[in-house]
Formats: sequence, C-alpha cells, structure tokens
Amino acid sequence: MVSVSSEPVLPTALKILIAGGFGVGKTTMVGSVSEVAPLETEERITAASVGVDDLAGVEKKTSTTVAMDFGRITISPELVLYLFGTPGQDRFWFMWDDLSSGALGAVVLADTRRLDASFASIDFFEARDIPFAVGVNCFDGRRDATAEQVREALDLDPSTPVVLCDVRERASSKEVLLAVLDTARKQAEARLATTGGV
Repeated sequence: MVSVSSEPVLPTALKILIAGGFGVGKTTMVGSVSEVAPLETEERITAASVGVDDLAGVEKKTSTTVAMDFGRITISPELVLYLFGTPGQDRFWFMWDDLSSGALGAVVLADTRRLDASFASIDFFEARDIPFAVGVNCFDGRRDATAEQVREALDLDPSTPVVLCDVRERASSKEVLLAVLDTARKQAEARLATTGGV
C-alpha cells in the first residue's frame, strides 16, 4: 500500500517588482491582476509635497504610494507570484534596494507623455542585472508611440520586451508579467549555457 504524505505542499514564491515614475499606474496594475485584495499604502497628496514631488503630467493625481503595493497571483499549487509595487517619487527611492532583494524580474511602467520618468527605473534594474520588461501604459486607450519608438527613445537593449498595455485591464497587465517571466527564463538559460550549468 502506498502511503500518502499529509505534509502541505509549500509553493515556490517568485517576486516581481512593478516600478516606474510617479503616477504611471503601478498601484493600478497590482490591483488589476492580484487575486487577493492588494495591500496599498496610498496617502493623500497634501501641500507638503508641493515643490518636492514633480506633478507635471499628473496634476489630477490625488494620492500616492508611500511605501509599496503588494499583490499575489497563484500560478499553480506549486508556484505563487508576489507583486511588489515601488513608490515612484525620488524621495522614496531609498526603499528600492530592499524591495528588489530576491526579485526574479521587474516591470518598468512607462508613460509616453513623460518617458524621462522611466530612466531611473531602467538604470536601477540594468545596474543590478535584474531582468525587466517595459510596459507602456496607454492611458485612456492612447497609442502615442509604437513599441519600437519607445525602445529607441529609452535606448533599450533589443532583448528587453516593450509591451503596449492598459494596466486597468487584467489581461493586459498579465501580458506584461508574462513578458517579464519569459525574459527572466531566457536570461537564466543564457547564464547556464555560459557557465556550463554550474
């Protein structure tokens, strides 16, 4: 007779960061794909942020992430994806090192109206050799640029995926996450090939 273990199966946890400039849609993305109510650290924007946070292009924004967003997606009983949304303002960047520890990969959300806000995130992940994909959040269905135009403007490596998306839509956000997972897989395979599997 075969004995069946009653030990619970502990799933492997994979960590993905969602980064990008202030007001680009990180909190919205985590909320659109998380299977649980996301943990959000949103606070109202007050007069204290005047002259500190750059609200250019997001003047109507009334709240901001002050620590992180957190969500979860169960891929299978053996595999769970944890999403960590980073704060976008410069004054909270000190948290990024801790948040990125152990990350499999990252999403850099970009807004074509202010692409320059993406450079800090791209530089951060490139410097730490963390695989990432760029999700171009097409606000209100706007398609101001093609993926290739964004790639050229951000001077991205040809292997870095650029996905046009609407982070309010679950399927669209999932497409960006799948691009990150595929990029992380390819990078791991390339490392194994160069080290001979060591």
